[in-house]
Amino acid sequence: MTSKTTAIPQYLELFNPLLHALKQLGGSATVAEIEERVAKDLALPEELLEQPSKSHPYQSELMYRLAWARTYLKAFGLIENSQRGVWSLTPKAQQYPTVDSAEVRKYCVALTKKARKAKKGSVKDSGEDASLADDDTETWKEQVISTILETMAPAGFERLIQRMLRESGFIQVEVTGRSGDGGIDGRGIAKIHGFMSFHVVFQAKRYKGSVTAGHIRDFRGAMVGKGDKGLFITTGVFTKDAKAEASRDGATPIDLIDGEELATKLKELGLGVATKTIEEVVVDSEWFKAV
Repeated sequence: MTSKTTAIPQYLELFNPLLHALKQLGGSATVAEIEERVAKDLALPEELLEQPSKSHPYQSELMYRLAWARTYLKAFGLIENSQRGVWSLTPKAQQYPTVDSAEVRKYCVALTKKARKAKKGSVKDSGEDASLADDDTETWKEQVISTILETMAPAGFERLIQRMLRESGFIQVEVTGRSGDGGIDGRGIAKIHGFMSFHVVFQAKRYKGSVTAGHIRDFRGAMVGKGDKGLFITTGVFTKDAKAEASRDGATPIDLIDGEELATKLKELGLGVATKTIEEVVVDSEWFKAV
């Protein structure tokens, strides 16, 4: 019997599905959009999408393998990513209707060895994912999530979300989770361009694993009559059914923020995550000659 882990395509097998997904999505997409499209194209069952990664338990196994697929395809020059986390096809990708996975890996392994030699480091290919440095920025995001899970109490996480919403422009943000207000942890008002406003209720789920459609339904039931929109924030991931339930026709809309998006937002706002710039000093010999 095939196990759930082996049923998920290896990262090498995801190169072409990933490229196809980007092409179908108009040439650019977020990580979540890519994952959803790949899962749909490959007809992966819900139980596989919910399976956590053994290497990085704060994300699903599919997310982990897609991250490596993006890393390799970026090194090969077929895709690139912006600072806002949007991935897009490069002009070079037009020359590749499909790619030879072995060719891509061979190129990237050689590239990595060359870089290591230039740094006078040791060269060792010790495993499937050890052949290339992961420049997909997953490491720091996982560190953010693991830090929240391991060091913050539920009340502290609620205060963090309160601060994040305030920094994002929400007003009158209050935490109500400790008052036994059903599944609602807080509320606030989102101002749109200084004119329109929406009363938003939120749930902050400090959670390791997948948030299901049942969680979304319970939250929606608790928020009836309490706000115009719902906001569900988690350190985990949302299942496909949870996403469908959040945007179900005829129901109060609920926006979803998973662990990866949460980490990105905290970095953007400078809340517990800082970006350091390394100064590079260049001596202009031509300038000195001209003096």
